[in-house]
Amino acid sequence: MTQAELIAALPEGRLPPGLMQLNAADYLLLFGAGLLLAALISFLTMPLLERRPSRRALIRATRGMPPQERTLAIARLLGHLPEELRASAYGAAPPFDTQTIERIALKARRVRR
Repeated sequence: MTQAELIAALPEGRLPPGLMQLNAADYLLLFGAGLLLAALISFLTMPLLERRPSRRALIRATRGMPPQERTLAIARLLGHLPEELRASAYGAAPPFDTQTIERIALKARRVRR
């Protein structure tokens, strides 16, 4: 039995014939609902699709800190403290200059857990 036959078999008054046909107002309503749904999905996914700052930008943001604090902040960003920076981070060696700290931090690989 086809869909048209099933609809024809319904008792009179159960399903008005106007409900079976879409007109311009119905299409406009569906289009508006689609736009609202798309806006809602876009609004909800914006935080997930936001670009994160690069590792280089995060390391450069630590430039104004004192050397020992900066080294420890870089360790937090990388997930580990590079071997070359350990002595200066804990005060056992003199601190490196800004460019040297950045060079060491950028060549260090991030530790995966």
